[in-house]
Amino acid sequence: MQPPTLLVQCIFEFLGTLVMILLGCGVCACVSLRKSKGEGGGWIVVTLAWGLAVMCGVFIAGPFSGAHLNPAVTLGLAAASKFPWSWTVPFVISQMLGAITGAVLVYVFYKDHFDATDDPAVKLGVFATAPAIRNHQRNLISEIVGTIVLVLVILFIGDDSNSSQVGLGTIGALPVSLLVVVIGMSLGGTTGYAINPARDLGPRIAHRILPIKGKGQSDWSYSWVPVFGPLIGGMLAAMIYVGIKALM
Repeated sequence: MQPPTLLVQCIFEFLGTLVMILLGCGVCACVSLRKSKGEGGGWIVVTLAWGLAVMCGVFIAGPFSGAHLNPAVTLGLAAASKFPWSWTVPFVISQMLGAITGAVLVYVFYKDHFDATDDPAVKLGVFATAPAIRNHQRNLISEIVGTIVLVLVILFIGDDSNSSQVGLGTIGALPVSLLVVVIGMSLGGTTGYAINPARDLGPRIAHRILPIKGKGQSDWSYSWVPVFGPLIGGMLAAMIYVGIKALM
């Protein structure tokens, strides 16, 4: 059987990322927006649901694209010679479009609850991450370290795989989902653990363009941190992985 074409793989990156963001940002809406039955659900609910959201995205995209669902993962795999560099831009575009679309669907789904919520910061928090303590340098370090853990563990879990392309889907949905959960529970307290440029930038763009009542600003002054932090972290993870493999 011939491997899927680049177009097919990009379609599934779009779909997998869409579902991941719909469910991931959906839980943020569920626990934070006024009059939601899940209001006040807390951090444990958020981290567990985000891990399961990743699992659902992997189930969809895994057999067809490897389910990167994350530009930092795509970049890291390419830097580790596990993925073609020429395919990185189409994959990232697909992930971004999926993230924007998923975030728009969250707004449509929770429209009445957005209208019932007065705090603009809560509304933005459904879509994008924000630091608990605003210190851009330390916030950047948090995103770099969290993404190093994500990509490095993915690389090592898939190290002995017989697949020609390593991704979240090729190493199994459950291990990666649990990895995302533990990163959120352990390292998510400082910035909300974007660890994925598409996860933050896509929904932030959706927040900017959607007609959300009383939404306030989209906090673009911080938006570079959850983009460049994960990209740097993905590259560093690849360098660490390649360096360790060279010693073996």
